[in-house]
Amino acid sequence: MQKLVQKASEDNCDEINMVDFPGGPNAFEICAKFCYGMAVTLNAYNVVAARCAAEYLEMTEDVDRGNLIFKIEVFLNSSIFHSWKDSIIVLRTAKSLLPWSENLKIVGRCIDSIASKTSVDPANITWSYTYNRKLSVQDKIVGDSMKLQEKIESVPKDWWVEDICELEIDLFKRVMTAVKSKGRMDGAVIGEALKTYAVRWLPDSVDALVSGVHSWRNKLLVETIACLLPSDNGVGCSCSFLLKLLKVAVLAGIDDSSKEDLVKRISLKLHEASVKDLLIPARSPQTTLYDVGMVQSIVNQYMTHEQRSRDVEPGKSAGFVLGHGSLLSVGKLIDGYLGEIAHDPNLSLTSFIDLSCSVSELARPVHDGLYKAIDIYLKCRSIQA
Repeated sequence: MQKLVQKASEDNCDEINMVDFPGGPNAFEICAKFCYGMAVTLNAYNVVAARCAAEYLEMTEDVDRGNLIFKIEVFLNSSIFHSWKDSIIVLRTAKSLLPWSENLKIVGRCIDSIASKTSVDPANITWSYTYNRKLSVQDKIVGDSMKLQEKIESVPKDWWVEDICELEIDLFKRVMTAVKSKGRMDGAVIGEALKTYAVRWLPDSVDALVSGVHSWRNKLLVETIACLLPSDNGVGCSCSFLLKLLKVAVLAGIDDSSKEDLVKRISLKLHEASVKDLLIPARSPQTTLYDVGMVQSIVNQYMTHEQRSRDVEPGKSAGFVLGHGSLLSVGKLIDGYLGEIAHDPNLSLTSFIDLSCSVSELARPVHDGLYKAIDIYLKCRSIQA
C-alpha cells in the first residue's frame, strides 16, 4: 500500500488503482481488518481470495512476524486440507482466481489432498460425503459388537465419485490423474467415476451433442474421459458404456487416435454388447444411417484377438482368452446387427457381405439369424425396385 500511495503521489493522483486485485473488495476488506487488529473469519469459501490478496499486498514475514500470509497458510494446512468437503470447495473457488491460486500452489495442494483421501480405506471414512449426506453416529462409531466387515460395507468404495463429478472438466481431469497416479484405486471404481461424470455432463440427445453451442465442450469431455480410461483392457468399464462413449466420439468428431483406442477396448469386450449398443450414427459424408465401417473395425479386432487366443500354445498365458460361449454371443450379436442395418436403403451389398463374413464359422453354428438378415436386405431392395 505504501508503494502504491507513493506512486500515486508521484503521479499527482488522488486515487490508488490496484489493477487486477485478486478476490475483489471482500478479499481486500479481510486484509484491511487484519492490519487494524480486527477479527477476521476465514472459511473454505473466502480463504483462497484472502490468500491471493495477501500475496498481492506482500503481507509476508519479512514485513512483520505472524503476518496474514503465514496465518492463512497455517489455516490451510491444519484445517482446509484435512477436510474432504473443504478441499473440494477451495478447489472450485480457486478456479476464478487463476493464475494466482495456481502460482501459490493452492490448486495443486487441493488436488493432492483430494486424491489422497479417495484412497483411504472405506473402514476409516468418518467424514461427510456425497450429496452432503452426513454419516450417522452408527457410521462414525464402531462398537465392540459391530464387526469390521459391517463398517466397511457402510461406506462404498466409490463414496467420493459424486462429489468429484461436480468439478469442471479441467479440474476433474487433474484430480482423476492424481487418483490414478496413487496406484491404489481399483480400475472398476475409476470406470464408475468416468461413467458418472459422462452421465452428469453429456447431453442425452444427438442434436444437443452436435449443437454449435456445446460441441467443443462435448468433444473435450469425451477426449478427457477417453484418456482417463483405466489401462486394464477394459475391465474397469462396461462394453455398453465404451460404445456410448464411441458414439459421442464419432458425433463430436474427436481425433482418430482416441477413437482407435476406444475401438480396441470395445473389441476386448464385444461379447457383452447388445445390438442397440452397436447402432452408432454415421456422420457426413457417409450416406448410411449407421457407421457400419466402425463396427466392422471392432469385429475385425475382436476376431484377431480370438484367433490369437486359439493359437496360443498350451501352458502359455494370453492377454485375451475367449470361451466358446463368448464367441457364440458375438456371432448372434452381429447377425442381429445385420438384421437391423439391412433396412437401410443406402447400405451397400459389399458392406453387408463383408460384415457377415467377418465372423468365423465357430461363432455361427446355426445360420438362422444370418438368413433372417439376408431376407430383410433382399425384401427392402425388392420394394425399392
